[in-house]
Amino acid sequence: MKTVYLVRHAKSSWQFDLEDHKRPLNERGLRDAPRVAQKVISSLPKPDLVMSSDALRAKTTALFFIKEFGIPENELVLEHKLYDFSGNDLLQVIRTCPDTVDCLMLFGHNNAMTNVVNVYGDKHIDNVPTCGVTAIKFNIDSWKALEQGETFFTCIPKEL
Repeated sequence: MKTVYLVRHAKSSWQFDLEDHKRPLNERGLRDAPRVAQKVISSLPKPDLVMSSDALRAKTTALFFIKEFGIPENELVLEHKLYDFSGNDLLQVIRTCPDTVDCLMLFGHNNAMTNVVNVYGDKHIDNVPTCGVTAIKFNIDSWKALEQGETFFTCIPKEL
């Protein structure tokens, strides 16, 4: 059995003239990320591995979650392939995850998150919102054998 937690980064700011990769979270994102993180840690087991896009907004979101889980910051793995908007690289990251990891938490971007949630989960979500979390379990022993799983948890900020 394998489980993946897919988290879209919290709301980012367009206030500054920065390249996309360096955009920070805005006030709403800074407010939503800790609230959603608290809900997630009260509802889901601690992941074995946490990986994030290396974009500032995704990394900052991930830091709120690992703090709540009690995971040291140096254990957060930054992966440029998670700076993906289609889902192809996101799937490659999942499929190449070591099989010693049973629970994987990934922080990334849309449309990649929504695409993967809808192809590999069993509940359709029109759009994974910023700071939205979806957890999917798979009846597999190897990430290479990824197939459709069961969506068993979702959390979006406006529901809190």
